Amino acid sequence: MTLRALLLDVDGTVADTETFGHRPAYNRAFRKLGLKFRWGPKLYRKLLLQPGGRERLLHYLRRYTPQLGDQQERFDEDPGRWIDEVHELKSRYFRSYLRKGRVPMRPGVARLIREAKASGIKVALVTNASPASLKAMLRHGLDKSLSEQIDLIVGSGDVARKKPAPDSYLHAMNKLGLQPWQCVAVEDSATGLKAATAAGIPTIITLNPNTEADDFSHAALVLDGLGEPDAPATVITGHLRHQYLTLEDIERMLEARLKAA
Repeated sequence: MTLRALLLDVDGTVADTETFGHRPAYNRAFRKLGLKFRWGPKLYRKLLLQPGGRERLLHYLRRYTPQLGDQQERFDEDPGRWIDEVHELKSRYFRSYLRKGRVPMRPGVARLIREAKASGIKVALVTNASPASLKAMLRHGLDKSLSEQIDLIVGSGDVARKKPAPDSYLHAMNKLGLQPWQCVAVEDSATGLKAATAAGIPTIITLNPNTEADDFSHAALVLDGLGEPDAPATVITGHLRHQYLTLEDIERMLEARLKAA
């Protein structure tokens, strides 16, 4: 078998964290601080083009110049510290949503991880998420039996540059001792696709409402989700032998790419 490792993004790929976790947590933090603005779905989709939570906050403040009210003086004193504090408050709310089971896993993820492990394939999480968010995801977002099957986790604290830079994927391959043609990445955004592609890794995209308008022309396969036997995936670009993504589909995809190289 050519496939040796399944490299999964987390936010929006493994679980619907953006819709049910991060955006509500940001808005709750804004409300707690007395800020009048909120991030609606349409605006949030635009903000997701800026990778990284702190970077996203700074981009929003610079691009949209919202009124900060009573928080303006604290922001002016030390913008970086203020952003860190807002982000930490948001992260606490996000972790509480995970603990309460409000952030569902996407269909097909648990199945594919278990199938990979049963076939001797390594499974890694490769993400821009912070160490604290990752810890909460592993403890509360995935059931214990699934968390124990993750061989490697590469987060924002492990590399110098976040996605769309390829650093996290290069780091994962180095740790696993593998080459790009032995891996496949599963992502949900153009940011993740750029990172994996720059590392030379074939990429499968699973769309979600926040990223469905992104450019995925360089993806090997684009689906609306991984699918389940009783809940078929819709193929946007590419081909599935079955109605849901299987290891057989991934292996055929990798073999075809090797022959074409």
